[in-house]
Amino acid sequence: MRDKILGVAQEQFSQYGIRAITMEDIARLAGVSKKTIYQEFSDKKQLVKEAFAVALNEDQQSLKKIMNGEDGVIEHLVHMSKMVRERLATLNPMVLLEIQKYFPEVWEMFNEFKDEIIVTDIVNVIEKGKRLGYFRPEINAKILANMRVDQIRSAMNPSTFDRTDFGLVALHMEMLDHFLHGIFTEKGREAYFEKRNSN
Repeated sequence: MRDKILGVAQEQFSQYGIRAITMEDIARLAGVSKKTIYQEFSDKKQLVKEAFAVALNEDQQSLKKIMNGEDGVIEHLVHMSKMVRERLATLNPMVLLEIQKYFPEVWEMFNEFKDEIIVTDIVNVIEKGKRLGYFRPEINAKILANMRVDQIRSAMNPSTFDRTDFGLVALHMEMLDHFLHGIFTEKGREAYFEKRNSN
């Protein structure tokens, strides 16, 4: 029941914004009473925090599974590209503004995830890719991982949400493409395009 409530909450908050969705909405869509929700979660603030914590944990486990594969590097890049597209395609930009303004604990959780999990993940991918000949051997993985996180953070700046000439997904995909072409060897570039096109 708790997982079902969290799943509904995550989906609704991401799509429509946090303030627009009430506890009554979550209860109705989850097929439970409002009382049942309050037996599981003390208030909306706790529900918001746990719903987004579940989403971040799912992303972390998914990335870890890919990296543990035999090669993992090219698969990881293609998977991460797909994951970003799917997440952003269903994310209402208003959610990020609401989290920053009204849910500072959740915003801090997002920042910790980017700074700790994402940076570590990117460093691991780059180092493995260097060993396999996909990335230029002379690049500094830690610097580039932090640079990539800074790219992601800048794209989440509220000033980009109101643009009409391009959307959030297009912005992220261009940034990722630019980043990858800066670190690929020819072998890596060919392997990436082959894998991406086959998917």
